[in-house]
Amino acid sequence: MQNETPANQPVQASAAPVLASANEVVSRLDVPDQLRDNLAFFLRLVRKVLEERDPQVRAVFDKLLMDGILFNTQGLPEEEAQKAFTQAVDTFDELDLDQATLVVRAFTVYFHLANICEENYRVTSLEERERQVPTDAVYDPVNDLTVAFHDLVDECGRGKALGLLKRLEFRPVFTAHPTEARRKAIEGKIRRIADLLAKRPRLGGTSLAENDRRILQEVDAMLRTSPIAIKKPTPVEESDTVIDLFDSTLFETVPDVYRRFDDWQLGDKAGTVPPVCPAFFHPGSWIGSDRDGNPNVTAKVSRQVAEKYRVHVLRALSEAVHHVGRNLTLDSPSTTPSRELKALWNHQVEMSAVVTGRAAGISESEPHRAVMLVMSERLKATVTRTADLMYNSSDELLEDLRTVQRSLAEAGATREAYGPVQRLIWQVQTFGFCLVEMEFRQHSLVHTRALEDIREHGFHGENGPLQPMTREVLDTFRAIRSIQRKNGFNAARRYIISFTQSAQDIANVYELDRLAFSKASDVPELDVIPLFEQIEDLDNAVPILDEMIKIPEVQARMEKTGRRIEVMLGYSDSSKEAGPTAATFALHRAQATIADWAERNQIDLVLMHGRGGAVGRGGGPANRAVLAQPAGSVNCVFKLTEQGEVIFARYGDPVLARRHIESVAGATLLQSSPSIEWLNTDTTERYESLGDALEAASEVKFRELLNTEGFVEWFSTVTPLDEVGLLPIGSRPAKRGLGATSLDDLRAIPWIFSWSQARTNLAAWYGLGTACEEFGDEEALREAYREWPLFTTFIDNIEMSLSKTDPRIAAMYLSMGDRPDLTATVLDEMALTRCWVLRITGNHWPLENRHVLGPVVRMRLPFVDVLSLAQVQALMRLREAKEQLTPEEKARLTYLVLCTVSGVAAGLQNTG
Repeated sequence: MQNETPANQPVQASAAPVLASANEVVSRLDVPDQLRDNLAFFLRLVRKVLEERDPQVRAVFDKLLMDGILFNTQGLPEEEAQKAFTQAVDTFDELDLDQATLVVRAFTVYFHLANICEENYRVTSLEERERQVPTDAVYDPVNDLTVAFHDLVDECGRGKALGLLKRLEFRPVFTAHPTEARRKAIEGKIRRIADLLAKRPRLGGTSLAENDRRILQEVDAMLRTSPIAIKKPTPVEESDTVIDLFDSTLFETVPDVYRRFDDWQLGDKAGTVPPVCPAFFHPGSWIGSDRDGNPNVTAKVSRQVAEKYRVHVLRALSEAVHHVGRNLTLDSPSTTPSRELKALWNHQVEMSAVVTGRAAGISESEPHRAVMLVMSERLKATVTRTADLMYNSSDELLEDLRTVQRSLAEAGATREAYGPVQRLIWQVQTFGFCLVEMEFRQHSLVHTRALEDIREHGFHGENGPLQPMTREVLDTFRAIRSIQRKNGFNAARRYIISFTQSAQDIANVYELDRLAFSKASDVPELDVIPLFEQIEDLDNAVPILDEMIKIPEVQARMEKTGRRIEVMLGYSDSSKEAGPTAATFALHRAQATIADWAERNQIDLVLMHGRGGAVGRGGGPANRAVLAQPAGSVNCVFKLTEQGEVIFARYGDPVLARRHIESVAGATLLQSSPSIEWLNTDTTERYESLGDALEAASEVKFRELLNTEGFVEWFSTVTPLDEVGLLPIGSRPAKRGLGATSLDDLRAIPWIFSWSQARTNLAAWYGLGTACEEFGDEEALREAYREWPLFTTFIDNIEMSLSKTDPRIAAMYLSMGDRPDLTATVLDEMALTRCWVLRITGNHWPLENRHVLGPVVRMRLPFVDVLSLAQVQALMRLREAKEQLTPEEKARLTYLVLCTVSGVAAGLQNTG
């Protein structure tokens, strides 16, 4: 990769396959026609804007694209594949930095466009499947929630199935963990292009031409927009992620989920009788409240974020109530108001003659409409906290809505009562006055140090001033109390303790909560949640929980919540500590023992899963993960963290968000069926010795690698770890703020993110191959894969991760460390793991039998590989010529690397 190209010297693209058309390229991709056509359409646009910018660079783009497809073609002779690979490497060597950067940005743009195509295909495929379902079917086979309920009724009877349905809860917790590498400016263009693409099939003539022009305009702007943000977002800015989701999908999509279930369960009665589906979706958030290792999250920030959420949801509810109210034009003669509704109106008059007078003037002889318009005004007053008119809680609003609903139903207007008014009730039950339930998190060591500081210096600083961190800890509890008062108790009642290692860690939080207030009546009630992350802590969880439930504050909360206790399990640190295989079995064992403990102590257990998008952080399809959990560990409640690129993949589009919610809810419901519980228990017992053997051998292999002398320095050299840390994609530092001096202090996200960028994905699979080799019994492994849900899910996730690795490119990264021993160790284990996974699944190549996922992943690889080649060659120059580079050259090379990081992340989808 050259620093400069002499003026007017053409970029060499000799020996490149000639690209006749975009159709020629995508015709080589094994994907459905609709997807192929859209990919070809977008490729033509990218080539057009590149041609306008620099025809020579467009020629290089064409060549690299063809080479990338060639060396990824299944069945191509190895010599030809290697020749194409070498040509692609040589092409990048011939480019100067400006040309290389433009090529990388073009490939990144095309990746975003390819992702749009894939999403569009998934949406239209789902819609087509739904069109083919007869309306008189017993259940909707496309809706996993109706399928699960139907199966439960068949197995348990309707009464038991309805009881389980009433318990159903799906609790996604959105975090600001930095794995979404694309900037907000790019996201806006992606959404606009997606909307335009969705409209194309219905257009023709000048309308279609205008659609083409607008898409081309967005593509051109995307290429001209730096993929790297100017600065890191603040925690307050990060909260816009949740607000954007609320506006674009959740507020309208979640009640659609509830209604769709009722439509199939109630048939013609749907929307005319009380609903069957409960409001089971309860979103949470760590954004602006997760202070574990993030000094940017303060008590002041938490208050600001909570206020943004409160104001936003109240305005949305006010508009929704106003819209429904304006359409309730049912007059008194046709729809007689109930005595209860008249009493509500009189109460509203007492509150404000002005507001009710205005409503009455608009809605003369339309009492239901008038009442609803006043309710909308009261919600506006709640935003400004005008005491005479405001609602004190969402429960007050719910009671008013139910008054309107009962009045309409009594008057015979059941369609209005259980149609639009019920939709409002569902929205209030789901989002309350807080939009999301904020969950606070802090490291146990911070609490210990704060109490030591207070005991040394006195609460009021009698023996010297308290440390700033101690004051911040106390201010956090005051912020929680303030948020509870304004947004509702559920808005801020959970407090999670990272690295919980004893019941004293829980007691410390309650003590600090008390110390933060002068009056006992001001102390906020909290559900303090232990987070078990490391293997030793997972194994010691039950003794800690035994002591935890003896704490007076815990006992008081249990009495109020029906003995409900939440426990969080961390997937990231256990995997980074012992390897993905050992962590999988250790976590499964911990869940089983905690579930058994809960049953013995009559605890209503909620397990929270700290999962990421990547396999190394517990990633993979959430619905399959639910069905593989041990008996008693779900109990119709599934709670997990959602972050980064996974949030937008699952919730960014209304159709896909609805599908995801229905899928996870259906699995959560079905997991409590006797047959699923028996299957998980039986297979876990039968294959326990197999799991133990794999766990032990894989952990030894993984720890051997990490403990190899010089491994930490080697890891930093052969991956873009330092460069990933420069990405302005999150407010949280890559290392914990408690003295980060080793790999132990490195957060799991950059650990996994860096390996995925290096096309090695070591964090997802390392150690499994050796463990299988030592176990040796292939037939037993294949049998476990067929029968044991945990093992099936685990192997499938490993296979998916391996499908995104590339030994040729990985070898280029690993060679930068000048440690042939470590390079050989990693590549040998990769080959061994791949071999065993394919033997276990019976496939010839990863994802061969996954007829949807397989082709989609293979479609991405040529484009990812080109970006990876650009990245590794830029890194090589940074590493090899570090001392010779000028500051400007180093900055430009680093920028090129960061551009490739953004593109590779977009292609791999689950980077962290």
